[in-house]
Parts: sequence; C-alpha cells; structure tokens
Amino acid sequence: MPTPILDFDAIAQAISGRTVLCIGDIMLDEFVYGEVSRISPEAPTPVIAAQRSEIHIGGAGNVARNVASLGARCIFVGLVGEDDAGKRLASALGEQAGIECILVCDPSRPTTRKVRFVSEHFSTHMLRADWEQAAPASDDIETKLIEAILPQIARADIVLLSDYAKGVLTARVIRHTIDAARKLGKPVIVDPKSLNWAIYRGATLLTPNRKEFSEATRSRADTPQSIVDASEDVMRLADCEAILVTQGEHGMTLVPRAGEAVHVPAFPVKVRDVSGAGDTVAAALAVSLAAGADWDAALRIANAAAAVAVGKQGTASVSAAELRRKILPHATLAAEEKIVLDPAALDPQLAEWKRQGQRVGFTNGCFDILHPGHVKVLTAARAACDRLIVGLNSDASVRRLKGTDRPVQDERARAEVLAALEAVDLVVIFEEDTPIDLIRRIKPGVLVKGGDYTREQVVGHEVVEAAGGVVVLVDILQGFSTTALVHRARGGGK
Repeated sequence: MPTPILDFDAIAQAISGRTVLCIGDIMLDEFVYGEVSRISPEAPTPVIAAQRSEIHIGGAGNVARNVASLGARCIFVGLVGEDDAGKRLASALGEQAGIECILVCDPSRPTTRKVRFVSEHFSTHMLRADWEQAAPASDDIETKLIEAILPQIARADIVLLSDYAKGVLTARVIRHTIDAARKLGKPVIVDPKSLNWAIYRGATLLTPNRKEFSEATRSRADTPQSIVDASEDVMRLADCEAILVTQGEHGMTLVPRAGEAVHVPAFPVKVRDVSGAGDTVAAALAVSLAAGADWDAALRIANAAAAVAVGKQGTASVSAAELRRKILPHATLAAEEKIVLDPAALDPQLAEWKRQGQRVGFTNGCFDILHPGHVKVLTAARAACDRLIVGLNSDASVRRLKGTDRPVQDERARAEVLAALEAVDLVVIFEEDTPIDLIRRIKPGVLVKGGDYTREQVVGHEVVEAAGGVVVLVDILQGFSTTALVHRARGGGK
C-alpha cells in the first residue's frame, strides 16, 4: 500500500486554531551539566565537575509546552506543593505563551522535582535525584482537581491525560474527566502509567511505551505483529479506539480497533537525550488529531516530533518549524530555507557560521538560464569554502544590465533553481547593479568569479582582500552562455 500524502502545512494551519486541555503530573526538571573529572575516593562513582545547570518544566508541564510550541493553545491543570519548586513552576508556566495554567496547591506534599547530572562531553546521564510524594491526591485535593477540570472540557477540542503516577490522575479524577469529555464529544488521549487500563475506559487513544504495554498486556511486545496480537483484548477492556506503542529506536506501532495496524520506523537521528520524548509524542498526537488529522498522519507527525526532541538536550519542546523540516523532504524546504529577500536577515546566520569557524564564500550573477558553466563555477566556489552565499541580481537589476527582454525567468524562479543545488547554502537577491553592498555586509573569506574576469575586474576584491580574504577565479566551461542560449531559443540559430 502506498504511503498516504501528508499535507503537513494544512494540518499546521488548522492546529493554530485548536485548544488542548492537558491534565497531569507536573514536575521541575533540573539538569546539571559538567565533565567527569575523576572517580570519587569515597565510593567507586564518577565525580562531575559541574559547569552549568538548566531548569525545565517537566512531566505533564512539558506536554503543555510542546502543545503550545507546536502552535495550539493549551489549558493546563496540575498539582504543586506550597514550596519554592511549585512557585518556580507557576512562574515559568505563566511566562509561556499559549498556555493557560490552573494549578491546584496541596500544602501537604512537595512539588515533584528531579535533578539529573549529565556528562556534557558524552551526553550521558550519570545520576538522577528525585524529590516527590508518589501517592494519590487526598479526597479534598481530588475534589479541587475535578472542579478545576470539568469547566474547561467544553473549551477544548481534545483532552490529554499525562499520567506520571504522582497523584493527580486518580481513578476518580480520570473517571470524571473521561465521562464528561465523552458526553461532550471530545476525544481523550491518555499517556498511561497504571497497568490497570480499565481505569482509562472510554478514552479514545492510549499511548504506552513498549515496556508499559508489555507489562499491561503480559506479552513480549517485541515485534509489530506481537503488539497487534496483544492489543485486541486490552482495547476491549479499555473501550478505546486505538493504541499507539512507542518503541524508541524501533519506531511506533498504531493499532486501531477499526482498520489495519500501521508501523513506522524511527528516523535515523543522533540521540542526545530521551528525557521528555514521550511528552512530545503525546502533544504532537493531540494537536494533530485536534486539527482533523487521521490516524496515519497523526502517527507520522508524532514520530517526526520524537526524532526532533531526542536530538536536543534536556526536557525539550519542538516547534512547528522544526517538525516541518523533519517531515518534508529537503527539496521541498530548499527554497524557503535558502532564499533571503532582505540582506539584513543574513546577519544572525553569518554570526553563527563565523562563531563555528566556518569559512564563508561568495559569488554572484544573473543566472537567468542555469547551465553547466554556472554549475562548474558554483561547485568550484563551494569547494573553496565551508558555506557558499550566492548573490542574485533582481529582475530590475537584470533589465538594466541585459536589456528589457531579460530576464527570461523572474527572480523567484531563478532563486529557487539555485537553492535546489547542493553546493549553494544561501541565495540573496539584491537590487543594485553590483553586489558591493552585499559583499561589505558579508565580508566573505573567499570571493569567486569565472575566469573570464581578472582579479581587478571582480567587484569587491579590494574589500575581501583588505579583510584577509582571497579572490578565486574559476576557469569557465567553453560553449555555454546564457545570452547564446536565449538567442538560440528565440530562433536565432547557433
């Protein structure tokens, strides 16, 4: 069966108008990064020389962050203690755009806090210390949670329960929430922690990881088919429409009650940190289903979101732009990522490349009809630098230089063809007759032109050489000329 077309842009546009009600266990995640310097003399354990620390909103709070960063609005209901960690979480959530926060305070318990010590060099977690009270909320707090949740359900397009077994999602809270959501026709996604899936009865979708699924179903769950085989009974027990089992580097398997199961392999990525990847999956599923995506599209979006998340350090959120770059093929993204309409927009990218020690090269031209001679110059230019910027004459500039019957292709078409070339990192359209202003802004380390120029004829050579750069002249490929090609195409002969 061919893979269905995923219209991500349409789904992303729909996501921006959706609201997710997220309920669950919030926690304060702290990451302490440093280098392992020695082994402790008191015990055979590594000693980390701490260099920096980061604070993140974790648990269900990270789900809320991901919902907002993907473009939807999130109403979040959670539980904190009357302590500094709770105040820090409330403050951090209050600063997050797109999140409406409703936190119930329980003075009898600490706010869940996790501190991870991570080797900076190897991105390896060495130790985690937890402060928590993993017990169900008291009857009084349970009632407060239910009173906070129920009025919000009508405002949401979908309800997401993020269960970390820290006390928020008691059986009573779960039952009241799912029953109220079903009465209003709102889908419910559950990221489960309890092995008794009967308490989630009536949810639309359960999203366990492989270990949770294996324990809940008492199955090996080591292949997509074994997951399908074990899902039938538990879907009847939980009265859910589908189960999605996440399997880390082995991908994800979705088993619907109606229709065929779908398995997608994981994206090949360098894993930096898996903390919070499940939160990202749950959020991506919620926003895509709320936007009207079918099971297959939601699964593929969630799989791509997980790939982005594990490539980041710490408890990470994923933006719609990052997700789009992961889902869409590179050729689709080339034009919009590489074409720069305002030269001032170059500055952040130039600063980053120079910070990384990258050597920036520059060449320019009209590139009206791209031919092998152009390709030779561009590939030679890219070979002389780490990043190649191409200055492209605007339509008005070409008309002044070449005549009123040029260009044959408008500036956008010419820019898109250049952007599709692997050798080209950025295309910048400029309005002037020469790129001298652009060269002054870029200050390239390498300035490249065809060998039909002399060094002194190359515009900007003095700027580049004064800054310690070099001018490179590339032998042109004989027999290719845009002017000649245009003449021939218009019936002028060879």
